[in-house]
Amino acid sequence: MRLSATEWGDPNGQPVVCLHGVTGHGRRFRRLAEERLQRYRVIGVDYRGHGRSGWEPPWSVEQHVADLLETTDALGISEAAWIGHSFGGRLVAEVAARQPDRVVCAVLLDPAMQLDPAVSGERADLTRADASFANADEAIEARLSDGSVFTTPRETLEEETREHLVESPDGRFRWQYAPAAVIVAWSEMASSTPPWPRCPTLVVCGERSWIPVAVPRNGHVTRVDVPGGHSVLWDDFDATADAIVQFLS
Repeated sequence: MRLSATEWGDPNGQPVVCLHGVTGHGRRFRRLAEERLQRYRVIGVDYRGHGRSGWEPPWSVEQHVADLLETTDALGISEAAWIGHSFGGRLVAEVAARQPDRVVCAVLLDPAMQLDPAVSGERADLTRADASFANADEAIEARLSDGSVFTTPRETLEEETREHLVESPDGRFRWQYAPAAVIVAWSEMASSTPPWPRCPTLVVCGERSWIPVAVPRNGHVTRVDVPGGHSVLWDDFDATADAIVQFLS
C-alpha cells in the first residue's frame, strides 16, 4: 500500500523519512521540519491503520515495512535519513535490518525496541476501550491527565487535535486510527528486539519515559538523554531537535 505522506522543506534536499509512534500520524513532525530541517526534504508518513492511509489489515511489522518501502519507492527515495519515534523507532530498525542500503543514518526517539509482554498486553487491553470525547478540549485534558506528557505546551496538543481528532457519526470525537491496528502493534512490540541499525545512529531517550531502552555501547550509536517523558519531541522539543540537527549535520 502506498501510504499517505506529508512533505516539507527543500524538494531537492537530502530525504528524511519520519515515522510516528503507535496511535500517531506523520504530521507530528511538522514543527521539526519547518523550524529545524528546512534544507532537507522531510517526509512524514501515516502507517496502515493510522491517519489518512488505508486502514485495512494486515497490520504486522512485515506489512508496515513493505508499505514503507513501497511508499518511498513511489516518492523516488532510494536512500534517506530515517527518524522514528517509539514504534516508529522499531520500524526504522526493521527497515535497516532488511534494506540497510536505504538507511543512511537513523534517529530513534525513545524507541520501543522490545516491551515486556505484560506491559504490551495491558496497553492492548486499554486500546479495546472506546476512547471518545465530547470536544477537543476534553481530549486535551485527557492527554494532560493520563501521565503520558509532562512539559508539553498546550498549543502542541491543540495542533494535535486539529490534525488527528475527527468527529464520528455518533457526534463524538476520536483519534484517527484503527484500534485493531494498534492492538496488533502492541503485540508486535513484545516480540524479540530487531538488530540495531549498523549505520550512524542517534538515540534520544526521555529520562521520565515509561519505556526502557538498552542502548548498545559501540562506536556508531550515540545516546542523548532529555528531561521529559516518552514523547520527547513534545516534552523536550528544543533539546531533541538540537540533537537531531547536530547529528544530521
